[in-house]
Amino acid sequence: MIDGFAGTILGPDSDEYLLAATAYGKVGRPVLAARPTTAADVAAAIAYARAEGLVLSVRSGGHSPLNTNDGGMVLDLSRIRDVEVQGGNLVRLGSGATWGSVAQELLEYDLAVSSGDTYSVGVGGLTLGGGIGWLVRQHGLAIDSLREAEVVLPSGAIVTANESSEPELFWALRGGGGNFGVVTRFTFQAHPLRGVVFGTIDVQPARLAETLPGWRDVMRAAPEKLNSTVYATPEFGPEMPATTKVLVCYGSADEDEAWSAIRPLLALPGVIGIGNDVELKLFVEVFDEPSAPPGSIRIVDRNGFACDLDDTLIERVTTVNAALDSAVLMVRYLRGALNRVPTDATAFPHRDVEAFVMSAAFLPPDAPDEDERRILDGWAPVAERLTGTYGNFNLRAYPDVLDLMYPPATMERLRAAKRRYDPDNVLAHNLNIVP
Repeated sequence: MIDGFAGTILGPDSDEYLLAATAYGKVGRPVLAARPTTAADVAAAIAYARAEGLVLSVRSGGHSPLNTNDGGMVLDLSRIRDVEVQGGNLVRLGSGATWGSVAQELLEYDLAVSSGDTYSVGVGGLTLGGGIGWLVRQHGLAIDSLREAEVVLPSGAIVTANESSEPELFWALRGGGGNFGVVTRFTFQAHPLRGVVFGTIDVQPARLAETLPGWRDVMRAAPEKLNSTVYATPEFGPEMPATTKVLVCYGSADEDEAWSAIRPLLALPGVIGIGNDVELKLFVEVFDEPSAPPGSIRIVDRNGFACDLDDTLIERVTTVNAALDSAVLMVRYLRGALNRVPTDATAFPHRDVEAFVMSAAFLPPDAPDEDERRILDGWAPVAERLTGTYGNFNLRAYPDVLDLMYPPATMERLRAAKRRYDPDNVLAHNLNIVP
């Protein structure tokens, strides 16, 4: 069906079509899904989509609704999932591998790559958007450990992008998303890691406003190996009461050292107690696997970075969160290695930041538009104190999302890269940078 394509073609009558066509709760209806196994397969699939005028969605882990479409082609990279450990602790990963499986494969080498938090998130999508994860404070974003990428350009050319070969493409891939080519393999600098001390500290939900300032102060003084996120969920019925938790991940197997850093968090206001799950674990055990939202739920999400997690911002965050009784709140402490990368070194520009703040509210599918507007308007006092947005956590292409993701100088450089590598905007089904 596709000249030069040796992978698998899935049509609507295939048993696996629905799996390939569904992304984060969105069930797409593409004409076909193509599962390549090589870069040459990817080039052949892109050529076919262009010749047939098909919208092209590229999928690695399928954690974005933009990974599928109606009436086009889904390029499903899940069969390009090899994990190869090379000399000097370099690790070559297929774009369709998932971060949980990568962590599992690297156990025998006592290595880890700074990546995301979710087992089934694909290597490709997370990396191209930046990659905030449990090792961000000591090793930076996923892109900060990226050394090279094998890329299939929309023209069909297969190139290697690194600091000396296609350096502008390499710059753009690190934060610019899937706008420039289809990356089939990534080479990362992995980091020695025998284990982590990971777990949960429970907090009284009603005392979140008291807990956050103290949590911030502890994290400001904490070693970079201590990563932490405050996670608050509303009540979702009698069997799912409201919860507030402080998640901790100490990036070392030294338990005495870890507890020395974690212990001050136990004295925070509102702390109920520490769960018995805070213990030495394999890195693969920290990866979560949240359920994809059902198609009947409408999610209204907003996020941004705090240059200064000051008391005013904390007050606004907790006030807004209390008013949105259906919203999940996440506040993640950053600083550390993320801050040491120059703003213009990669296409991810938000380097001088202290924390990441995200809210996601849930509405029934038939909720009136004014309910969504009320949530977005309610977020405005928080947004005034934030900068930017994290593209990987934007489930929709809000009108302002690109302006938030990229300041003017970064956007100008990205548009120049787009004109060079994808002038016809073949790769448009994403948070799209128009040439």
